Amino acid sequence: MSYLSLSFTVLFVALSIALSLWLRLGVARDIVVAAVRAAVQLIVIGYILKLVFASHRLIFILLMVALIIAVAAWNARGRAKGIPGAFWRIAFGLVVTEILTQAVLVGFGVIPFQARYVITTSGMIVGNSMVAAGLLMNRLRREVESGRGEIMAILALGGTPRQAMYPRLVQAIRAGMIPTIDSTKTTGLVQLPGMMTGQIIAGQDPVQAVRYQLMILFCILAGSAVTSIVIGFLTYPTLFNRYQQLREDVLT
Repeated sequence: MSYLSLSFTVLFVALSIALSLWLRLGVARDIVVAAVRAAVQLIVIGYILKLVFASHRLIFILLMVALIIAVAAWNARGRAKGIPGAFWRIAFGLVVTEILTQAVLVGFGVIPFQARYVITTSGMIVGNSMVAAGLLMNRLRREVESGRGEIMAILALGGTPRQAMYPRLVQAIRAGMIPTIDSTKTTGLVQLPGMMTGQIIAGQDPVQAVRYQLMILFCILAGSAVTSIVIGFLTYPTLFNRYQQLREDVLT
């Protein structure tokens, strides 16, 4: 695809802006910023990846993966307002997910340990895990805010923070996982995933493209579960003080 051909797709952005202005939705500026940022970020990362792929150096692979995780953790942190140390807990959960998935993929020879495979799969897995982390944090905040009285009552009756939080923690973990599960259920019926579509457009055999897409889908499912569980169990203890009381200075 040439840049000239790509430029015609800007019409879709213009249509979105026009509809926003016509209906007074107030998101025209956000659409422009989002489109410009996406274009700049993708073009820059495209050239960076070109250099990384050509270098074949381990340090560049690790740096790219670290950057992906850091940006994802910072973005998901926005949904964890009032939760202490959210960034580091989210980052740790993403690191655990990345290590587990890549250990299986590379260790069993599913993909070779090459930049073009490791970085691209990491981006898809961490990106979806980031969404799960954000949903988990948002739901956990709402569960604690809505059930503060019940949590404090359980603690007053001698219950532990784990006993007080467990039902609400489970709901938060489910909230982080359900979108990925629902999306996976409709794959191939409602949507053709990006990786599969890209490979088919590039001339790859559709059956081979399906195999790669299934690999990614299974990794994303596992990533969503691992990320939600790890971050959830790391986060809920921070909502209590050393006397096992619900902290009044959090979630405010």
